[in-house]
Order: sequence, then C-alpha cells, then structure tokens
Amino acid sequence: MKEEIQDGSFKRELGLLDGTMLVVGSMIGSGIFIVSSDIARQVGSAGWLILVWVLTAVITVIAAVSYGELSAMFPKAGGQYVYLKEAYNKLIAFLYGWSLFAVIQTGTIAAVGVAFSKFAAYLYEPFSENNILWQSGSFTLHAAQLVSIVTIVLLTYINSRGVKNGKLLQTFLTIIKILSLLGLVIFGFALGAKAEIWNANWADVWGSRSFSLDTMTWTSIGGTALLSGIAAAMVGSIFSADAWTGVTFIAGEIKNPQKNVGLSLFLGTLIVSIIYILANLMYLAVLPLDSIATAKSDRVAVVAAQYIFGQAGTIIIAVMIMISTFACNNGLIMAGARVYYTMANDGLFFKKAAVLNRFDVPEWALWIQGIWASALCLTGKYGALLDFVVIIVLIFYILTIYGIFILRRKMPNAERPYRAFGYPILPMFYIVVATALCILLLIYKTSTCGWGVLIMLLGIPVYYLTKNKEQA
Repeated sequence: MKEEIQDGSFKRELGLLDGTMLVVGSMIGSGIFIVSSDIARQVGSAGWLILVWVLTAVITVIAAVSYGELSAMFPKAGGQYVYLKEAYNKLIAFLYGWSLFAVIQTGTIAAVGVAFSKFAAYLYEPFSENNILWQSGSFTLHAAQLVSIVTIVLLTYINSRGVKNGKLLQTFLTIIKILSLLGLVIFGFALGAKAEIWNANWADVWGSRSFSLDTMTWTSIGGTALLSGIAAAMVGSIFSADAWTGVTFIAGEIKNPQKNVGLSLFLGTLIVSIIYILANLMYLAVLPLDSIATAKSDRVAVVAAQYIFGQAGTIIIAVMIMISTFACNNGLIMAGARVYYTMANDGLFFKKAAVLNRFDVPEWALWIQGIWASALCLTGKYGALLDFVVIIVLIFYILTIYGIFILRRKMPNAERPYRAFGYPILPMFYIVVATALCILLLIYKTSTCGWGVLIMLLGIPVYYLTKNKEQA
C-alpha cells in the first residue's frame, strides 16, 4: 500500500511524444558515430556490418514490444525493477537495481559525459583530455573529466527542479538530434555517395575478415573466429541501442501509462533502429570499408562528414554529438533515479532516496546517482565499464522477458491491457538469441564480461546485509 501512495504523489505530466522522445534520446548517444568502425574490423564486410545492425534492431524491437505487456500490468515508477520483483523475488530485483546503480546507469552516464567533452574539445581545445589539470601518482585529472562532471551536475540540477524541465529539454534536443542524423544521412547520399565505393564495398558481401590495427592488415576468418567476431561486434551495436527501458522507470509520471509506455517503447526503438541502419548504409556509400575500419579514434562519422562537407564536417559532427550526448544523459539521469526511489520504498536502498521534493521528484536519488557517475568519470575506467555493462544488461533483459512467461502462469487472471506481440514465439526468439550472445561473450570476452557478472553477483551479500539491517 505504501508504494501505491508514493506513486500517486508523482505528477503525470508526460505524454506519448515525451515518452517516445525519452526512449529515442536515451538510446542515441555517441555510439552510432563511433562503433561501426570496430564492427567493421571484427566482421570485415558490408553484409556482416549491416546484418549486425539489423539483428540488433530486430532483437531490440522484440524486447521493447515484449516489455509493453509488463508496463501495462505494472504502470508504476521503477519499471524493470518492479517487473523482476513481481515475476521472481526481491533478490533478483535488487541485483538489477544494484547493477543499475553500480555500473549500468551511472557507468553509461559517465561514458556519455566524457564523449560530450571529447567532442567539445573540437570546438574548444582546452576541453581536451590532453589538457592535464592535476596529477598525483597514477591519478590524473584532465579537462575532459571536469567538463563531463559539470554537465552531469547541470543536468541533475535541471531534473531536480521537476519533471517538466527535464521533459522540455529532452523533447527539444531529441527532435534536433533526429533531424540532424537524418540530415547527415540525406546529405551523405546526396553529396558524398560514390557508385564505385558502394559497389566495391558490396563486391564480397559475406567475406569474413578481421582487421588488425597493429599490422594494418585483414585476415580471413571463419567458424569460431567468425562467431567470436560477431559477438564482439554486437557489444558495440547493442550498447548503442540500449537505454530504451528508461521510459518504464518513469511510468509513474506518464499519462495513461497502460497504453503510452508500451507505445513509446515500440515507436522509440523502431525510429532509432531505422536511423541506425540508414546511417550505416550511408557510411558504406561514402567510405571504403578500409576507411571505416581505420577511422582515427574510431570516429567514423567524422571521417564521413569530412568526405561530405570538407573540413567543416568535423565541426558539424562535433556539434551533433554534443547535442546527442547531452540529450542522452538528460534521459538517463531523469529515468535512473526513479528505480532507486522504488528500491528505497522497498527498504533496499538509502531511505532518503524514497523522498520526493517540493517539485515531486526524487531529488536525493538524483544527486546520489550524479555523485557516483561523477566519481566514475574520475576513475578513467569508463571504457572498461561499458564492456561490463552489456553482459549484465543482456542477462536482465533475458530474465525480464522470461518473466512474461512466469507471470502468465502466476497471474493468469491479471488485467493485461496489452499482450506481448508474437507471444510466445518472438519473446522466446529474443531469449534464445540473447542467451547465445551471452555465452559467446563469456567465452570470447571473459576478461571483461566475467567482471561484469562478478559485479552483479557482489550484490548478493549486499542484499542480505541491507535486508538484515532493515529487519534489525
């Protein structure tokens, strides 16, 4: 009963457009401008590059429409945390919330913040990571870290003043971001595309190769090496297409959530998937595959923009990525705090996180999230954190979607305003594909993904300590 009362104190100020823009804005960060370079190196042909993005799009949309059933059943703050608690138990839900706070949400916020500062340095060089401000032993503080922390603090403050402020900023920046990306695709095909480059890229559609930056050579691959390459490639594409669950976290603030949360998930993931596939087709029309694979610092969009717009292309992409990452972090910061709020109501997080301020938002939860994300910016380990994130995210997506099957048995008569599209085939397809990918990642990227699983499992003793303290 306590949770119902707390949810009721949220203001339902977000409509379908706001929800969709939150999904799109949280998904599109810096990934689409960068990760295609690494994907090209892993799989070595236009066919495999596009297939990786298409497969990512398919499983992302399937997952999103599957979540629609859960969001309609439990239209309250906390989203995925609530679904896991209802389908399994508080321990599984806590492990998700723990992972979200420890790495998933905060690590992503840190990484996106640093991406913002790196591209801001194109416009103002002193913002660069090469501008060392202070050094002591192995610790280095550079300008890029400081800029990223300032953006996190600013966005946390804006969102602490009420959901309306965050909503307006999110919708405005996301619309600009969508139009900018579509503009880049259109100008790419209109001004930069060359038939000879397109034909050469598609000459050997399924030629499986990997590229070494050390030797600057391609090597033919097949069998297990190809599987390893696909698994490694999909880390980047899945991370670029992640964070769509954020709209479920703020269901307590969405008008008509039984309908609008699920519809926002579908429309948002579909829009992003189409833009991502079009952007990669544009890269293949403008750049030889070698240029995609060897783009400096993997900034394939910068190289493409230089082909399209000349030297002005660097500035155009820098501004686009700054807008994109700023909007992405706004959505991540807005949504994440609602999970900690719901956990606190269950006695599984700091009690202060359950308090709403005079603007009806969980201000304390917002600031504790911002402080930890800022600390992760200072570690300089955000790159490794992203590898940890993907395996944990996939595990909880699998558990949540399997939760649909469990809840159909546990609560057969529960009201379901929306039922998972293609049930049971499409949800089971997602579970099989995502499980196979997890296994491949654990086999071929044990050093990073193994740490991700360990971080998640460390939440078990924390859960029992928290529970015992609450009972005492």
